[in-house]
Amino acid sequence: MAGLADIAQAAGVSVSTVSRVLNRKAGIKEETRQRVLEVLNQMPHTARGVGALRRTGVVGLLVPELSNPVFPAFAEALETRASLAGYASLLCNTHAAMTEKEYVRMLVARGVEGMIFVSPEIANPDNDERRSRSYYEKLSAEGVRMVFVNGGAPSLDVPDITVDEHLAGYTAARHLLELGHRRIGFVSGPARALPSRLKRAGWTAALEEAGVEPESDLVAHAPFGARGGAEAMGRLLDGPRPSAVLCSSDVMALGAMREAKRRGLATPDDISVVGFDDIPLAAYCQPALTTLAQPIHDMAAAAVDELARQLDADQPGRGSTSFSRMFRPSLVVRESTRSI
Repeated sequence: MAGLADIAQAAGVSVSTVSRVLNRKAGIKEETRQRVLEVLNQMPHTARGVGALRRTGVVGLLVPELSNPVFPAFAEALETRASLAGYASLLCNTHAAMTEKEYVRMLVARGVEGMIFVSPEIANPDNDERRSRSYYEKLSAEGVRMVFVNGGAPSLDVPDITVDEHLAGYTAARHLLELGHRRIGFVSGPARALPSRLKRAGWTAALEEAGVEPESDLVAHAPFGARGGAEAMGRLLDGPRPSAVLCSSDVMALGAMREAKRRGLATPDDISVVGFDDIPLAAYCQPALTTLAQPIHDMAAAAVDELARQLDADQPGRGSTSFSRMFRPSLVVRESTRSI
């Protein structure tokens, strides 16, 4: 089936010109319009025909899971911003009944105008990055408009709205250093995950800046999630105990604190803990969690605005779709850290 890019190539025009013809926009020469329409009549289009290429006013929002509260928070912020921009949303949980690729096929068949991927599959450390990159490149060539949120794919020509993970690791470690801690552990997500690598680099930079050796035995990798946080904390506590740990996420931090408590250690009296995300529960758990907050609403607004810019045929195109905005996390100090 032909997409917008195929139709544009056959007609000898740009993808935006095909889009303008389909949506009856002004400013197209009649000769060009007729040439595009002729190609449309000759070529097979999508499974739903030309109508699937027309404006539908619907965008797809794809998130990797809903069990971690940070992802529903992103979904809500994205949906709210999309509604204000005049778009309806279809929310897809890609770790549920359908995979990301299956949802993408469904969204294309339903004629969505664009898609926003939060932590897309290419950011999954268990995936073949080369194959994933080829998949997204093919979608882009077919005219699918995309934006990544925390996508971690600099090799792809896809706009990415991201938080500064390096700064998060640095800021968390600096906070603990300023409280007097020197043996600072890192409860990390999977070693190959880009957020884990960037946070570790920030942790390393802060320690080296303070003249503290960043020992590799103070880093414990585990799957993202509360169970992974408990597992990683357990490995750190099996050795010479750190006086503080920073964690890849708030959910991992909650698991880490539970494991410390199971071993008879109190937070923060025996061990200080810092999370990342600032999920709503962080302010209400016991003790309330010190964390690095992602500016979720600002990031969601930037993602939707960039997608809307791509979808507006009247807006001037960029020379490249590769557009990135990096947002600073902010330290929220609560009760889970103390000076020593």
